[in-house]
Amino acid sequence: MTDDAVQADGTRSHLYAELAAVGPYGADLGHALITMVEPHPGHEHGYNRWYEDDHYIAGAMAMPWMYAGRRWVATRELQLLRYPERSAVAQPVTAGCYLSTYWITAGRYADHMRWTVGINKRLNRDHRVFQDRTHVFTAFQDHVTTVYRDGGRGPRDVHALDHPYAGLVVEVVDVVDVVDVVEAGSPDGRADLLAWLRDDHLPKRLAGSPAALVTVFAPTPLPLDRMTYVKQVEGVGTRLTLLWFLQRDPREVWREHFTDLDTAVAAGGLGRVEFVAPFLPTVPGTDRYVDELR
Repeated sequence: MTDDAVQADGTRSHLYAELAAVGPYGADLGHALITMVEPHPGHEHGYNRWYEDDHYIAGAMAMPWMYAGRRWVATRELQLLRYPERSAVAQPVTAGCYLSTYWITAGRYADHMRWTVGINKRLNRDHRVFQDRTHVFTAFQDHVTTVYRDGGRGPRDVHALDHPYAGLVVEVVDVVDVVDVVEAGSPDGRADLLAWLRDDHLPKRLAGSPAALVTVFAPTPLPLDRMTYVKQVEGVGTRLTLLWFLQRDPREVWREHFTDLDTAVAAGGLGRVEFVAPFLPTVPGTDRYVDELR
């Protein structure tokens, strides 16, 4: 079979063996896709079924190098816990009741992006994209660090989307002087913020916390040939996204552990919290929580 051989069904199956034989394939967390979406009013059930029955599989988990995924949901009760009210991430701050998180193998970001752009163009052509939704916060992100409450004993970050965590808190932090950092074209502000989060703030907050670990990511620009319904990523070079994986329902621990993340970060003098939001894991194969979104 030659390199240009095409199967009767139009595939070039021999290429899979060639691609699998080269390049990174470690069991590492290298990158993530974090996407928060708001189904349009009246379309919550249809969106949930489309995403879970079709898009989660064909538009995500079936792709090369995307090795773990989990969906999360914010009921109206959880949406009302979010802050700050004037958020640079979501307006209104309650927008975005579904969240999907995916892990991508380290060193395979470019390869995955080529596939995801191609498959999403195909899904659009085949009318397999749900249109009654708004992308509130969608970004591919590079993993920059993980901080563990118990020193890494127990599930590690590569397991976080498979382990049955009871909840998730998404926190988005920007450097304080965003304008200065952008004009200087320097990542030093974010590097200082990251070092403070990793070495000081997060270890202290995790001690005695219901969160077992926090993964930290830095957003990357979306490709120019991205789908038009997904806006370009904001905060590249200045922003960090934190995912707190909880061993308890966020509603039970919110007041004691998560209501003051903004003031705690502000006190450090390096960052500003732009978004804090709790989520519950969805129950695959069901429409649980769909009637609690509004």
